Order: sequence, then C-alpha cells, then structure tokens
Amino acid sequence: MSRLLLVVLLLATIASAIGVVYSRHRHRQLFVELTRLEHARDELNIEFGRLQLEQATLAQATRVDQEARGRLGMKFPEAADIVVVRP
Repeated sequence: MSRLLLVVLLLATIASAIGVVYSRHRHRQLFVELTRLEHARDELNIEFGRLQLEQATLAQATRVDQEARGRLGMKFPEAADIVVVRP
C-alpha cells in the first residue's frame, strides 16, 4: 500500500511540476503578446492623433475655400446673379 501511495504522490508531484512549467511558459507567451498589442495600440493612437489634426486642417473654411477656388475653379456669385425667393 505504501508503494502505491508513493507512486501516486510521485505522479502528482510530476504532474504539478509539468503544470508549473506550462503555466510559466504560457505566462511568458501572453506577456509577449500583451507587449506587442500595447505597442500596436500606441502606434494606432499616434496615427489617430495625426488623422484628427489632418481632419481639423482640412475642415477649416479657408482651406475649403482655397480648394474650391484653386482645384475646382469655383467662385462666389456676383450680386446681380443672386435671386432672393420670398415665400
């Protein structure tokens, strides 16, 4: 009976040791993945800030006016060309 108990305890000890090794390995894998994801998040936050700045620049009325005049050849109508319609 003591031999059986000894074998069971030995197997339990080996299984526990394997479990500890696996847990540490998995912890390292997850830590590396977390670090990679945090780096990607930081890069995306920087890109988001750049896009917000670009959007603010492009949305300015003077910028829109410049693009309309320069690229599209648009201009404001003359006073004589404006017709006011009353209800």
